[in-house]
Amino acid sequence: MLSMAVAGMVLVGARARVAMAAGAQTADATASADDEARGKAWWAHVQVLADDSMRGRQTGSPEFLRAAGYVVRRFREYGLEPAGVGGSYYQPVHFIEQWVEASKSSLSLVVDGRAEPLALGQDAVLSSRSPQPATVDAGLVFLGYGLHLPDAGYDDFNSAEAPAESLKGKIIVVINGGPADLPGALKSFARTRPMRKAMRDAGVVGIVSIPTPKSMDFGWDRVASSASQPGMWLAPEAGDDAVARRHPALEDDDRPMFAATFNPAQAEKLFAGTGHTFAEMLALADAQKPLPRFDLKKRLTATVATEQDAVVSPNLVAKLEGTDPGAGFVAVSAHLDHLGVGEPIHGKTIYNGAMDDASGVATVLETAKALSADADRGVRPRRSILFVIFTAEEKGLLGSRYFAGHPTVPEGAIKADLNLDMFLPLFALKKLHVQGLEQSTLADDARRVGEAHHIVIAGDPEPDRNSFIRTDQYSFVQAGVPALAMKFGWEPGSPEYHMWREWLRDRYHSPQDDLSQPVDLVAAAQFNAFFADLVREVANDPAAPHYLESSFFRRFETGR
Repeated sequence: MLSMAVAGMVLVGARARVAMAAGAQTADATASADDEARGKAWWAHVQVLADDSMRGRQTGSPEFLRAAGYVVRRFREYGLEPAGVGGSYYQPVHFIEQWVEASKSSLSLVVDGRAEPLALGQDAVLSSRSPQPATVDAGLVFLGYGLHLPDAGYDDFNSAEAPAESLKGKIIVVINGGPADLPGALKSFARTRPMRKAMRDAGVVGIVSIPTPKSMDFGWDRVASSASQPGMWLAPEAGDDAVARRHPALEDDDRPMFAATFNPAQAEKLFAGTGHTFAEMLALADAQKPLPRFDLKKRLTATVATEQDAVVSPNLVAKLEGTDPGAGFVAVSAHLDHLGVGEPIHGKTIYNGAMDDASGVATVLETAKALSADADRGVRPRRSILFVIFTAEEKGLLGSRYFAGHPTVPEGAIKADLNLDMFLPLFALKKLHVQGLEQSTLADDARRVGEAHHIVIAGDPEPDRNSFIRTDQYSFVQAGVPALAMKFGWEPGSPEYHMWREWLRDRYHSPQDDLSQPVDLVAAAQFNAFFADLVREVANDPAAPHYLESSFFRRFETGR
């Protein structure tokens, strides 16, 4: 047996371990209580911005302006300097707003000279996001994924089956996705300006897009109900040509072109009589395999009735000066707008946008508060911080596109953007999926901070959902600024994955994204702590962020 002396030593060690464990539990409880308090402070912003009285913060609405006033008051409270236009916190942005009047519009397929009417809403919806021709009558050509990436050795717009000259005067039909050997971010990029430019160059008069069910965040019924929402595009203004020369990827094209989205459940109508089926194309797309291109042997006729109006809505911009005026700015951003009031879902008509994106605005405000507190203690970052809250994100990243082309600080001064858009604190924070992670040296900063916070930093596991081009960070990418956006991560098939999918299905872009939904306040606070540290890390990094040699987007960097 053990001697008494040894036994005594063991007893003392055991008592010490108990005391240490009790101390650790007390520390953990204190940390958890602090996180909960910080989570409640974050949630208090969300409660204001996503309240029913804000009526969904539609771009340019009185309620959007009231929400903007709340943000500006917080900027002032935290001691941030105005960095908008004319010494204010505001940057006005001018838009053309458009509604498609479905009751006065029509759509038909013409097969062997016989018109087969299509039901708007059930078969297809007409886009309101760009100018539409009043009428169109053109042949249909299936163009696979519709990607124009000649630099990557892939071009659906100039193939043996469908050479470029054969597309003039046609409407192209495309499926979302792309072949597996193309990087996800590159496929997403190709669906933006390169596709529009390729269509113009080939003389295409319209496009019909078919989403794959696998890539859809929610069902077709929600897609159809959203067709009642107005779309927008940036109003032209003096100096746009100079912006396009500096940042060609930001160039807008507001010439009329027919655009519609087709219900995948009805898409066999487009392929009937061609010797191909939509099911065949869908199977290839889901497997990320090459698609054929072929004539669909039918025409599409459409009458598109629209109403238009002019709208002005501001971006909001504030700054915290750094210690090195020559080191530039780190932009910290989120969008304030949502979908306003729309078609009822489960009896509700106000699309509150609590997670999308009052949550991101709230984190920008909490980050501003934390960094302002640092400054009050005499600790400022090397680079200045630019806090930017965008308008019209839901209309196609329009507020951020305008800001990226018309920054309120000197051209080239913004060295990085860290963007927040429905980061979704629905469960414990263990992992973050980061869009743009593979593109720039910001990945090193994110991984360093993630390791310190015990958070796994990973890339986008589902690139064909095109998230890379669906958040405001993409406007900075197109302007040559390294940028990241991030959301809570999950493992495939895990409970967290199912919670995320259920949120997209039931709440995303619906009135159910409201203040009644369950949110993990502790996880939100932990994310905010990570995010503030990431901002500090990027702002204090001696080397300016830059795109990697391997990144396609390096070509957009200033001076390259």
